Amino acid sequence: MKFKIALILSCVTFASSASAMVATPPSTEVATANLAKAGPIESLDLSQLADGIDNGALNSEAITAAYLARIAAVDDSGPMLNAVIATFPDAIEQARAMDAELRAGTYRGPMHGIPVLVKDNVEVAGPIATTVGSLALAGNITNRDAPLIARLRAAGAVILGKTNLSEWANIRSDNSTSGWSAVGGLTKNPHALDRNSCGSSSGSGSAMAAGLAAGSIGTETDGSITCPAGVNGVVGFKPTVGLVSRRYIVPISHSQDTAGPMTRSVRDAAIMLTAMAGSDPQDAATADADTWRGDYSKDLSVDGLKGMRIGVLRAPNVDAALFDAALATLKAGGAEIVMLDGSKIDRQKIGQGEFKVLLAELKANLATYLQALPEGLIPHKTLADVIAFNKANADTELQHFGQDIFEAADKEAGLDDPAYVQALATSRGLASGALNQFFVHDKVDVIVAQTNGPAWLSTLGKGDAFSGPSASQLPAVAGFPHLTVPMGLSAGLPVGLSFIGPKWHDHAVLKAGYAYEQLSKARVTPQLRPTLESK
Repeated sequence: MKFKIALILSCVTFASSASAMVATPPSTEVATANLAKAGPIESLDLSQLADGIDNGALNSEAITAAYLARIAAVDDSGPMLNAVIATFPDAIEQARAMDAELRAGTYRGPMHGIPVLVKDNVEVAGPIATTVGSLALAGNITNRDAPLIARLRAAGAVILGKTNLSEWANIRSDNSTSGWSAVGGLTKNPHALDRNSCGSSSGSGSAMAAGLAAGSIGTETDGSITCPAGVNGVVGFKPTVGLVSRRYIVPISHSQDTAGPMTRSVRDAAIMLTAMAGSDPQDAATADADTWRGDYSKDLSVDGLKGMRIGVLRAPNVDAALFDAALATLKAGGAEIVMLDGSKIDRQKIGQGEFKVLLAELKANLATYLQALPEGLIPHKTLADVIAFNKANADTELQHFGQDIFEAADKEAGLDDPAYVQALATSRGLASGALNQFFVHDKVDVIVAQTNGPAWLSTLGKGDAFSGPSASQLPAVAGFPHLTVPMGLSAGLPVGLSFIGPKWHDHAVLKAGYAYEQLSKARVTPQLRPTLESK
């Protein structure tokens, strides 16, 4: 269900406000008029909207209504992006509650009244199921917030709706088409509607590029935030594994899974991460999160590259001209560029170990999740049960591709299997060892690489035709922070520049990415063209 609003609003930019006192929000009529003064809602960053609320020019109700109207205009109709599976029927009520708090003198911070979308593998209290795009979980209405959602609500966020994704976070089949799910259909790339939006956080990336919310939540096991952010031309941040709680998120891998923000700008991502991060006593990986968490939007500066040593990993098939221009921008910003030798990294061995780990952890972690759901909610208790459901509903679930990875995972012996234990130690050791060699031996602060190749044509039933490099594997397996920032257009489509840092050095990565973003100004507004050649 999508809550339809027959109203399309425009918006205006606002000067930054650092007021010590809480501004009284305007009436919705006045706020709507302010939004209509210049440009559409999709032209504003989260931080600009936050400034408008803080200085009393905007209110949450007008902003939320504008995004609901935008979803109705380009996701439900028109281009029909299929980026949003559902919107919450109480979104306007949430916004009005935030405005009432402002009138009473309470301002929670820059997320106050800000509408965000959430990937549909993250539980959110309310009438919308958490399906991971699968009809097997169509009844998964737990009426509970994942801790990261509870933290966002505590910071004042309005939870606007759920985004589409690659079904089961893209781990059902080796021949899957990214961005497709049985629940949500195929997500389209706003830069060219016949192009893929990558995955598995496909809807979150597409929604941000199309301006369907101020911010969105994605999740990543390996590339599922950074690839869709890169191909849709937005910012995506995969935090250090353990900085954000994974509880009540449908899992793949306890050693690699994490949620993270997907936004229009680095500052927006930093604001969202500040709200999301923190320890959770029921997620052991987050034990040190409170020690490291802070205000990630603090000290972001265009001068942030000065004095930094930036290591460069140049992969095959990069867009050499675009990548070299990005390196020139980093150098002009005051960074020292250090070319790194990645030839000795055994990526094949890392990949083999990682795949073994993901198979074993998927089987074990999914069973743990399913068996802990509220009684009577979902009949499926194991991966084998889900496989059987898919076979029984093959006309809908298996219409485009199979479930070969599921079937391989179901054959795994368990997390006490010596082969799994060895694969985990090997893959993690090689990945973290390679990155730490650069950070320690080469004394670089951050590593950069091209995030992705340009988006490929979506061809249901024929898998993904990935093009260009992928920078995701090493930081994903090691659990290190990874930020992608728009680098410009390659063959007419967006690609990203990756910033990778040591474990828990999330703030340093965001600082470097912010400075590059401000110097490069490389983000491109999508035109919702039917195809790349369309004028």
